[in-house]
Amino acid sequence: MSCSVRVKALIFSSVQHESNAITGCSDTDGEDVDILDDEAMWYADFNKHTGVNALPPFADPISSPGQYEQAVANQQICKQNLQITRKAMKDFPRELDPPSSLIIYTELNEELGVKNTLICYVTGFYPAPVNVSWTKNTEKVTEGTSISVAFPNKDGSFRQTSKLDFVPQLGDIYSCTVEHVALTQPMTKFYAVENPEPTIGPAMFCGAGMTVGVLGVAAGTYLLIRGNK
Repeated sequence: MSCSVRVKALIFSSVQHESNAITGCSDTDGEDVDILDDEAMWYADFNKHTGVNALPPFADPISSPGQYEQAVANQQICKQNLQITRKAMKDFPRELDPPSSLIIYTELNEELGVKNTLICYVTGFYPAPVNVSWTKNTEKVTEGTSISVAFPNKDGSFRQTSKLDFVPQLGDIYSCTVEHVALTQPMTKFYAVENPEPTIGPAMFCGAGMTVGVLGVAAGTYLLIRGNK
């Protein structure tokens, strides 16, 4: 049996900003993440044994030496507390929330033959994490895939993002499938590569502008002739 522990801290009383520090663990997994206004600032990647600044470089993220080592120490404490929590809450029903939303979309505007990234975004589930798998034309795909750590939402549920690098080719069909302990069957969303629709807006506006222009010239000519009379 696995379990996760949710801890919130540093919640400011003013409504301008909210900062959360989350530490979670299970028998096989762990999480340590800093959140500001529902966006991840920093998280521990225990698979790669390093801390990750989630903010873009232009945001000038603050570096905290020793933060990853502290996260590792927090995991040891969390797993010790986990055993105590299990015994204390063994008679409580386990909280299970299935994902409330699953969407799939491209990172960039789609162009046939141009490298892009498919994004599978799932949110509203508890506990974390979810398992995400990809297919291309019903064949399972693992190359070029990645998945983020699970980030907490304000309501205590989690969200997670998986990505797949791909080159759009006409007729290809991709799928993103999500599995979670609260689901009786997996959730799946499909993405089909189709011909991009031609942009007709500028041509229509140009045509409309020419029509208005011609009408304006005609009206001006009529008024000029009438005025001369």
